[in-house]
Parts: sequence; structure tokens; C-alpha cells
Amino acid sequence: MASAPAAGAHEPVLRIVRGEPLDEELAALTAVLLARAQALPAVSATAGKAGPPARWRPAGYASPVSWR
Repeated sequence: MASAPAAGAHEPVLRIVRGEPLDEELAALTAVLLARAQALPAVSATAGKAGPPARWRPAGYASPVSWR
């Protein structure tokens, strides 16, 4: 089972596989990522909550073959 990382420890989001980027290249990449993040719609506080129940069955309906 994997354990949660410590509060101060985190893995890098970006990894350089080969070569050494120049400061200008890192600045350009940062600008692109920030612009893309800004273009995404904001996540609302209710994004993870369930909506109203589906209305494909009448309220209070129970199948005759189900047991309680």
C-alpha cells in the first residue's frame, strides 16, 4: 500500500529528459503553461457533488423482485 507523501515533500511536475534548457526556453514553457491554465474554466465548489436523482423511475418505485 502506498503512503501519502510528507507535507513538505512533493514530486516535480516537469522533468527534463535530455539536454539542459536555456532560461528563455523555461520562460517560454512557463508562459505557455500559465496561459493554458488561465484559459481553463474555474472549478466550482459543487463540481464533485452529485446532482439531483435521475428521473427514469417514479419516486418510491421498488422492483417486485427486489428484497429489502
